[in-house]
Amino acid sequence: MANLYPAILPYRTQMLKVDDRHTLYIEECGNPNGIPVVFLHGGPGAGCESYHRRFFNPEHYRIILFDQRGCGRSRPHAELRDNTTDFLIKDMEKIRVTLDIDRWVVFGGSWGSTLALIYSVRFPQKVSGIIVRGIYFCSKAEIQWFYQRGANRFFPDHWQHFLEPIPILEQNNLLHAYYQRLTGDDELAQIRCAKAWATWEARTATLLPKRSLIDHFTNPHTALSLACLEAHYFVNDGFMEDLEIIKEANAFAHISGFIIQGRYDVICPAENAYKLHDVWTNSELNIVETAGHAASETDIISALISATDTLVELVK
Repeated sequence: MANLYPAILPYRTQMLKVDDRHTLYIEECGNPNGIPVVFLHGGPGAGCESYHRRFFNPEHYRIILFDQRGCGRSRPHAELRDNTTDFLIKDMEKIRVTLDIDRWVVFGGSWGSTLALIYSVRFPQKVSGIIVRGIYFCSKAEIQWFYQRGANRFFPDHWQHFLEPIPILEQNNLLHAYYQRLTGDDELAQIRCAKAWATWEARTATLLPKRSLIDHFTNPHTALSLACLEAHYFVNDGFMEDLEIIKEANAFAHISGFIIQGRYDVICPAENAYKLHDVWTNSELNIVETAGHAASETDIISALISATDTLVELVK
């Protein structure tokens, strides 16, 4: 059983202005001469946490973390303008060039897996390895599953809480109803919807309830960016062609990598990981039998660290 590496602090942080509107928080940890790896957080809108540094052996990796547009320590907070998948990919390239990195490992879970994979589709020559967890294609079917009909069958009690801010007559399209309130002028309705949205996600993210995850997601700062950005991206189908990652997987099929998937992941069902493994010929699939969706679950942590340790030998 692999555990998180010891806590470390960044050796460098910076605020990188990527356009006239957005400035991103970036940090570097570990070995400045190590294998570059970029950590891609979930959401969109969740931001990075300090334990995310600890998935990588700091002796071997140069660890780059950044908060994507509109969340975490990046500014402005919860900003939806100029915030699309294409902008995030361009930000990754700007970060790579700014840090003078030729090729790097991309590591991401949930929405972070989406971003890691679509980046690998568009810039395979800049990717030395891929590690993804809780696979999410941001397809119409997946969005419908989690925000309208599907996952609610497993959590009917928590689903009732998710329904509460929305009048019955609007519950036939919950994503649209939430989006209208999260982007509206009524601040009280916005905060109420943000907390309900974030609570639904946190309660369904782990196989066993985890109070610390719920507390983190429902913190008003995190809840606002998480809910606003997720609704913004999902109402626009992730700003991608439906199942674009699967259709374009040949672009990165030759790159070595790992797929880590919780068996009981209700947010991003294991079917996604299986489909990805089928088209990504150089991947290794690890279905973790004792976990749901969250990166913080014990056996998911162990699988991810095993993957980062193994990849060191593959990308040297």
